[in-house]
Amino acid sequence: MLKEKQSRLLANRFGPLVVLAALLLGLSLLTRIALLVLAHANMDWSPLNLLRVFGVGLFFDLVALSYFMIPLVVYLWLMPDRWYRHRIQTWWLQLSFVGLVFLLLFTAAGEWVFWGEFGSRFNFIAVDYLLYTQEVVRNIQESYPVGAILSGLLLVALVLIWLCRPALRPSWQQASRWQARTGVAALLLLLPVLSYWLVDYKQKDLSSNTVVNQLSGNGIYEFFAANRNNELDYATFYASEPDEKVLRRLRTLLKTPESTFISEDPRQLARTVRYPDPEKRMNVVLISVESLSADFMASFGNTQGITPQLDALAKQSLMYTNLYASGTRTVRGLEALSLALPPTPGQSIVRRPDNENLFSLGYVFRSKGYDSQFLYGGYGYFDNMNHFFGSNSYRVVDRTALSDKDVHFENVWGVADEDLFTLALRQMDQSVAGGKPFFSHIMTTSNHRPFTYPTGRIDIPPDSKSREGGVKYTDWAIGDFIRRAQKKPWFDNTLFVITADHCASSAGKTDLPVDRYHIPLMVYAPKVIQPGVMPRLMAQVDLAPTLLGLLNFSYTSHFFGYDIATLEPGRERIFIATYQDIGYLKDGKLAILSPRKQVKTVLPNFSDGSAVGLPDDPALRDDAIAWYQGASYLFRNKTSRLPPLP
Repeated sequence: MLKEKQSRLLANRFGPLVVLAALLLGLSLLTRIALLVLAHANMDWSPLNLLRVFGVGLFFDLVALSYFMIPLVVYLWLMPDRWYRHRIQTWWLQLSFVGLVFLLLFTAAGEWVFWGEFGSRFNFIAVDYLLYTQEVVRNIQESYPVGAILSGLLLVALVLIWLCRPALRPSWQQASRWQARTGVAALLLLLPVLSYWLVDYKQKDLSSNTVVNQLSGNGIYEFFAANRNNELDYATFYASEPDEKVLRRLRTLLKTPESTFISEDPRQLARTVRYPDPEKRMNVVLISVESLSADFMASFGNTQGITPQLDALAKQSLMYTNLYASGTRTVRGLEALSLALPPTPGQSIVRRPDNENLFSLGYVFRSKGYDSQFLYGGYGYFDNMNHFFGSNSYRVVDRTALSDKDVHFENVWGVADEDLFTLALRQMDQSVAGGKPFFSHIMTTSNHRPFTYPTGRIDIPPDSKSREGGVKYTDWAIGDFIRRAQKKPWFDNTLFVITADHCASSAGKTDLPVDRYHIPLMVYAPKVIQPGVMPRLMAQVDLAPTLLGLLNFSYTSHFFGYDIATLEPGRERIFIATYQDIGYLKDGKLAILSPRKQVKTVLPNFSDGSAVGLPDDPALRDDAIAWYQGASYLFRNKTSRLPPLP
């Protein structure tokens, strides 16, 4: 009886859709199980959550199927009987199925790799990376045996379709009337239309455990949902208050002992910052290290010995031990370090249109007569870095400034860090020779997959392509840079600021695992800065005003950061975010603002990233809204735009 029903299901024009559905649902299930194994440590294994993973997951697999089947539905609908039953068409249909199954297998393999890197299903980052196909493809080629993987996937696709041939054959042995086909096609094509209007990717988020929510989705659907939701207007999607109320509260939050508002107008946030001591006209080198988590350093408890140079420098530096990054991408770190603004939802400002002539750290230094530089070892068109920094008071120097003879090694992301530092030293010498102090922001690249670097530098071979190797090589390169800088006549009058753009991994037990945002910060200037420890909680946006405070610079500020050295006790707070969830942490409690105007309060565990739900805290909520809505208002209304400096 069952075989007869299966035969009737397959023996019609739309029978191949049954085969496609079985393949997509089966591969999606296997992918979900594989990712569940990969993420088992952070999974909540309660029966209800397992039901969500596989029950809600099946629903989103069906939603993905409704979209994925559109080309095949149209093909089966429009193909006339005489052509459809032709031998050439039958071979073409089987070949098309090979392509479809290969795409499904390729997507599953991509999800495995993406989860290993970011701890999630495809999201805004995956869409973002499509804009830089050359870099991403080369990075994959340098990290994995691509030829063998693709060949294996193709072989599996061929075997699967060979096994499915008996199920495909009944379809082209039956006659089909146009009217009947049209009715069925109309019903099938109605499914993706209904899915588009009625299904939202956030509907899968039924658990407090991030892994459960991620596994409850479907990678194909998540990718296209991210494409639809990568630009988020704060007022539309997030909890908000009237602008005037928000700005008045924000003025209270921004007021600090060393600053005075220029205007009583609540829409004007500019403050005059003044310090009583004379300004220190020192050179400044700001090194933002790619993916340098605090827990890589022995100074924070690591026992692997992969940062000996940084740990030695830490003992001679003013060490800030409680600093938290704004986000999980380089562009978020660059945004926080240069603009000192909280991470508003969606794209980083570095990547947004109309991001020119903003108030920046480079602007302050340039207004003081400095040569403000942004130095990058790759090609700065990636992530829009050249345009952003070049339009915001920095002089951009990237890979194009190096000839091949200057390069010991490079991969897809750029030259080895030692070559970048050589380029930086050359630029610094030129600034001094031209009679200008310099502010040099250096963005490293070597601690990024594929983790390749020159041989003979460290005791971890480059062909291991390990994170530990990438960290230790970058550590070596920084130590080598400091030793070379010590021989320069300008060394004694230079502040070296070493921090990170973000942590190495963003995946955790919650949407915003606080432990995955902890980064180091040290200020090294042996003739000027006394070694010590600053343990106060500090946001990445606080680095710029804190640095300017060390120099006693007076300036007009549009920053949202604090000088942590002068801030009254009890006002410390941090901002952490993904591309959609934005968090504000103060007094040990974390307010999380999410799309659909959702707000929740949790008690985060700074050690393992877990969190416990708390009752709503109205004051914390209102402060979070003030910071984030205020930052969005500032950018949208161009209130911190300044005429370009000469």
